[in-house]
Amino acid sequence: MKLNKKVLALLVLGGLSVSGNSMAGTASAEALANTCAGCHGIDGSSTGPAIPSIAEMSAEYFNEAMLDYQTKDGRYNTIMTRIAKGYSEEEIKLMADYFAKKKMARYVQKFDAEQAKAGKELHDKYCEKCHEDGGRSAEDDAGILAGQWTTYLHYTMDDYIEGRREMTKKMKKKVKKAMKADADAMSKLINYYGSQN
Repeated sequence: MKLNKKVLALLVLGGLSVSGNSMAGTASAEALANTCAGCHGIDGSSTGPAIPSIAEMSAEYFNEAMLDYQTKDGRYNTIMTRIAKGYSEEEIKLMADYFAKKKMARYVQKFDAEQAKAGKELHDKYCEKCHEDGGRSAEDDAGILAGQWTTYLHYTMDDYIEGRREMTKKMKKKVKKAMKADADAMSKLINYYGSQN
């Protein structure tokens, strides 16, 4: 039996409204999270070196990041500033809760073992207070560093240091001290975070 285009369109629209995922209504947390999968990976574990994993991220941190992307003077990012504006506050909260419950997959990546060892010492001295458990903690407003792609971490630290992304006062003070103590501190820290899988 052949269906004409109008009947097929009505069936599709009817199916969407029954499933609760119509354009007029709010999509489920999983449906919203699936819109992130193309860049951030299935359930938020990125497989692309320049894109962060968002799985396991605290709901508070996720909400704050997305709202920052939505504002004119918020976080610097050529893509996310446009994407974030497409979501309502309610949708962002649904995604935040969804990703906070997902386990982050940490993939093996290349790193310099000597730099990673020195990076651990720097982390313990300058970063551990906020980025607990070697950068694995997702508590409150601290982003997960351990196991993130080193390319992403390099880009992000460049954005911070060049002033394209604002550091908190506390972070600015610690980064300044770390870089004064060791000119290669950022590279060593990034190798340390990249060494964790």
